[in-house]
Amino acid sequence: MRVVEQLKERAGEAAQTVVRRHRPDYQIVLYMGLLMLLGLIIMYAIGPQRANVLNNAYGTDYYTSMCFFIKQTISLLLALAAFVALALTPYELIKRNAGKILVGGLIACAVLFVAGNLLHSGVAQCSLGACRWFELGPLGSLQPAELLKFGMLAFTAGFLGMRVRQGIVNDLHRTLIPMGILVLVAIFFVIVLQKDMGTGISMLAIIASMMTVGGVSKKVGLGLLGAAFILGVLMIIIAPHRIERVITFFGGDTTSGSDINDSNYHITHAKIAIGSGGLLGVGIGNSVQATGYLPEAINDSVFAIMGETFGFVFFLKIAPLLVLL
Repeated sequence: MRVVEQLKERAGEAAQTVVRRHRPDYQIVLYMGLLMLLGLIIMYAIGPQRANVLNNAYGTDYYTSMCFFIKQTISLLLALAAFVALALTPYELIKRNAGKILVGGLIACAVLFVAGNLLHSGVAQCSLGACRWFELGPLGSLQPAELLKFGMLAFTAGFLGMRVRQGIVNDLHRTLIPMGILVLVAIFFVIVLQKDMGTGISMLAIIASMMTVGGVSKKVGLGLLGAAFILGVLMIIIAPHRIERVITFFGGDTTSGSDINDSNYHITHAKIAIGSGGLLGVGIGNSVQATGYLPEAINDSVFAIMGETFGFVFFLKIAPLLVLL
């Protein structure tokens, strides 16, 4: 009987040491694929109108009707290649080099700031008062904040995983303060130097989600949430254009022609675009707001243009994909 019990104990220990291979989440791949195809359709739909706007604004014929669609397709293929490469890369390799990736992202952001704001070099692509990209010629542009975001993700995963195993994930000096310093440094590069609050908020959301999954206590979590709120308010206060956006957001509905001014022009025309789409939309190539009325129709305002082109019914179909992702 004793021998049998010993064999059972050894079998149990052996079973615990077996590492289960995680299956890929094919649903995420499917949803991401659908959204990427949707992006191609949008570029095909409003690309010609955007090209006409830019050609008229700059007095050139450089932009063709298919240039944005082709650029989006090339970017999509490069992204798929990177996706496959990372999927085939052993996790341990990423884990071992997470610190190097993070430092590389910080250095890239610093180089971009020096090249764009101090040296005014052509290698930095600056637009609307912000330098957020490296100009890569025919290959397009590279945003170093995305490299920093991935570095933060990989490093935080390894750091928190180690602290969880040590049982000190809620320790102030060995976990929370180091993470806080790292987040502040990343936020400084992204929000302060690059003036990109959207990317900064997404980075904070990633870190907050990882710390929640890592088992941070509710008390600590509420404290971190309060600190993030104060930091967000501070980032808004130091930038006048962000204050104007907040005031416009809380300013109510100002869609009448006499009330449209510089501060609410963008949001007013965004609402006009969505309202014009109705239930079924105006159809591909028939957007009025994309012809120059709505600023940055191909990127910042693309949601409103999609509403005008495809209508409310379309959003009822696409909203579940956005929620699932």
